[in-house]
Amino acid sequence: MEWIFLIFIGFIAGTIGSLVGLGGGIIVVPAMLFSSGFFTIFEGVSPQTAVGTSLLVVIFTGLSSTLAYMKKKKVDYRSGLIFFIGSGPGGIIGAYVNQYLNTDSFSLYFGLFMIFVSVLLMLRDRLKPSARQPGEKEIVRTYQGEQGAEGVYFYKPVPAIIISFGVGFLSGLFGIGGGALMVPAMIILFFFPAHIAVATSMFIIFLSGLTSSVMHAALGNINWLFALALIPGAWAGGKAGALIASKLSGKALISLLRIVLILAGLKLIYEGVF
Repeated sequence: MEWIFLIFIGFIAGTIGSLVGLGGGIIVVPAMLFSSGFFTIFEGVSPQTAVGTSLLVVIFTGLSSTLAYMKKKKVDYRSGLIFFIGSGPGGIIGAYVNQYLNTDSFSLYFGLFMIFVSVLLMLRDRLKPSARQPGEKEIVRTYQGEQGAEGVYFYKPVPAIIISFGVGFLSGLFGIGGGALMVPAMIILFFFPAHIAVATSMFIIFLSGLTSSVMHAALGNINWLFALALIPGAWAGGKAGALIASKLSGKALISLLRIVLILAGLKLIYEGVF
């Protein structure tokens, strides 16, 4: 029963992660930490193990989603590689810092972070990039809109690398993939259209997950048996999320995710403080 539960969690994490560009770790980490009271195999699971295992799973969610979005030509590879210049090293440093967090401090910080993510998801559809023309030294990209019209987005590489470094750091620290911060930043700050931001975010998450997982593996933070159960579900979920994203707005699912994040975040904060 425990292993079926892990496959199910992997699928849910992969689906939601792919649908909104989160990566799925925001589901896997609290699921492992909260399940010790229901399944004996999770007893004694440390935050470090939950984060390390989650990031390994995030690799497969990111790869599965990227392959699905590739077929729809939504992934901006060149921009993804530029963002990875920051998120890759950031993820390694975050993974290293993670080992110094005890259970209480991790619960408090991660709980606050989950609530922050829920607020970002709430604002993401309301905040729009300001209209302006690309300036000097900005990278300009073109894309085909839903009605076939050509659109343009643009950004400066240095701010993009700096922000992606911070996102990568939080990804390695909390095992969440980083898309929860990267997607809004790409839409609001760097003028990416939403569908390209989500698809490119999954590509960045795949690359960042690789580097962060190497550090967590070196620190012994990965439960390989848990990962083997989570990965098949995450792989299937990654493809399912990309398929749903092409057919539905996903607003109802995002609304449900906000509620889950707030409740889980409050529980983690309570456990971290008391």
